[in-house]
Amino acid sequence: MTLSPDTREDKVQAVHDDAPTPANRSRRITARPLELVERFGLVLLLGGIVLFFCLWSRTSDVFPTVANARNIAANESVLVIAALAALIPLVAERFDLSVGAVVATTSIATAKMATEWELPLALAIVGGVLVGTAIGLVNGFLIAYFNANSLVITLGMSTLLAGIGVLWAGYQTLLGVPRPLLDFGNLSWSGIPRPVWLLAVTALVVAFMLGFTLFGRRLLAIGSNESASRLVGMPVARTIMLAFACSGAVAGVAGVLLLARTGSAAAGVGAGYTLPALAAIFLGSTTIRPGRFTVPGTLVGVFFIAVSINGLTLAGAQDWVEPVFNGAAVVLAVSAAAVIAKKRRRGAR
Repeated sequence: MTLSPDTREDKVQAVHDDAPTPANRSRRITARPLELVERFGLVLLLGGIVLFFCLWSRTSDVFPTVANARNIAANESVLVIAALAALIPLVAERFDLSVGAVVATTSIATAKMATEWELPLALAIVGGVLVGTAIGLVNGFLIAYFNANSLVITLGMSTLLAGIGVLWAGYQTLLGVPRPLLDFGNLSWSGIPRPVWLLAVTALVVAFMLGFTLFGRRLLAIGSNESASRLVGMPVARTIMLAFACSGAVAGVAGVLLLARTGSAAAGVGAGYTLPALAAIFLGSTTIRPGRFTVPGTLVGVFFIAVSINGLTLAGAQDWVEPVFNGAAVVLAVSAAAVIAKKRRRGAR
């Protein structure tokens, strides 16, 4: 078989481009540090922020202490688990804006089961997680089988759950949480807060599910190319519905942990988790594996925001700093994620 002149020229050019010439070696050597900066830039920035607050005179007395590190890790455990819940459907390019409302609703449901209904604590905890799973199933069924917009459905569900939370809580804060649950939320094992152990287990389970199971590979395929996934016979609708069910279950775990941390449940307490969770996920998509939503990236995103706000709070920042920081993080993270995705599409051509 003979090659046309154009084909031969293209092959010769490709060989020349790959040849180990000094110019090519120089380009590769230059590209490697740039690639590392792109992949680990946020991690390096997080390290720089930690170092800054450790050395800054206004925070150097308190910030570098073990007690403050434990406080940050324990306080952010609920947010991390809520972010992991939102991450699951987002891998398939579906938003879940009801995560915060599910956290609040499951917290109220668990409190009512354990106090007013006087169920055994273990049964109340399982019941709270099942409530979150059921809410996720409803979201997923409507989105997957009615081809409904995930933003609209989950935003509507969030509003609906806010009203149900007020109805269940009866315009009051539910107290009287059993002591074993409070101990789990506020004590430590081996010097590490117990909520951090739950956070670690949840993160490992979600990472395994997304990275090493058929379900996780299907989610990634749907997020990459939904049309192609349908053409090869993948059960797209069922996979999306299960993604939201898993999201609801993980958010239910966050709701139970919130109850354990605070010792009370009230309507509206979960509203503040949705935006920071999404900010963390999109920030995380700019690091480690840029352009993809991953568990390690989400953890980096959560603690980047948490450490920054903790340091600013210790320095005496006013209350408006936290919402401004979270909002700015969302805008910048989504913009950066869009730029990275555009670069990946160009590179794939």
